[in-house]
Amino acid sequence: MSNLRRLGKTDIEVSPIGLGTWQFSEGVGLNSKFWKVIPDTLRDEIVKTSFDLGINWFDTAEYYGNGKSELGLANSLKKLNVDSPIIATKWWPIFRTARSIKKTFPTRLNNLSPYPIDLHQIHSPYSFSSIKSEMNAMADLLDDGKIRSVGVSNFSANKMRKAYEVLESRGYVLASNQVKYNIMDRKIEQNGVMDLAKELGISIIAYTPLEWGILTGKLHENPKLIDSKPSFRKRYLKMKLKKSSSLIETLTLIAADHNTSVSSVALNWIISFNGDTVVCIPGASASAQVIQNVQAQNISLSKEDLNLIDDVSKKL
Repeated sequence: MSNLRRLGKTDIEVSPIGLGTWQFSEGVGLNSKFWKVIPDTLRDEIVKTSFDLGINWFDTAEYYGNGKSELGLANSLKKLNVDSPIIATKWWPIFRTARSIKKTFPTRLNNLSPYPIDLHQIHSPYSFSSIKSEMNAMADLLDDGKIRSVGVSNFSANKMRKAYEVLESRGYVLASNQVKYNIMDRKIEQNGVMDLAKELGISIIAYTPLEWGILTGKLHENPKLIDSKPSFRKRYLKMKLKKSSSLIETLTLIAADHNTSVSSVALNWIISFNGDTVVCIPGASASAQVIQNVQAQNISLSKEDLNLIDDVSKKL
């Protein structure tokens, strides 16, 4: 697979597009209510399509359905006899201390068995322990050979630097920071996160890369689709729909030039505009969505295309 890129300064190589698996939560927990429950057979199909088309890594978390996403992902991979997938998961820190990292680690391994954890991440910067304590706990797992790399999620530039420095003092690198990033939400370019990631060689893992479906263009074509979304999301989508009309027009024209979809163009911009710094993890609730996601790896936007999207985006 020629288009793999290194995850930070580790020896792990990932496809620019991974698969986010929050949608595999099986309806468990309040955080799973964004999606309908996905049957096992459909989940298997989504995972198979992803791997067959060149996605080699999958991002899950303890928080996603209280481990149901981890279990479901591992079950699909086992059924399909997928060889050596790269697995990223996350420890949930809210109302916990760093001691919970090691305490809950056997559950992470059991849920994902027989697959090892390639990237273990702190899901949020908010816990009852310091970043130093959390990174030292993660470094202990590295010392014991239980994980291959460490990442963080939703960390500010200052907190990301602290995490980096603690791991560096233990002889390790901070591989990644998983944050929200897309053409309509570019805060990490203004708050120092992107600049620091480039300075320190840390990968940005972009979640919600299609802004809850806005950047597929489908909601613009048929606004009534918003009515099928969860009630707490409808107002947000309607607001974003109007704001993004000029951007979608631009993406549509570029997509036509490249014989691809609007979503593929939106994803390609994310993984191309900042060189190799950014990879992304769109979710998928159908194989057709996986196919569109993967197309983003197979098109090549020109500098003019990338800059035009950049210009239009900044005017939103």
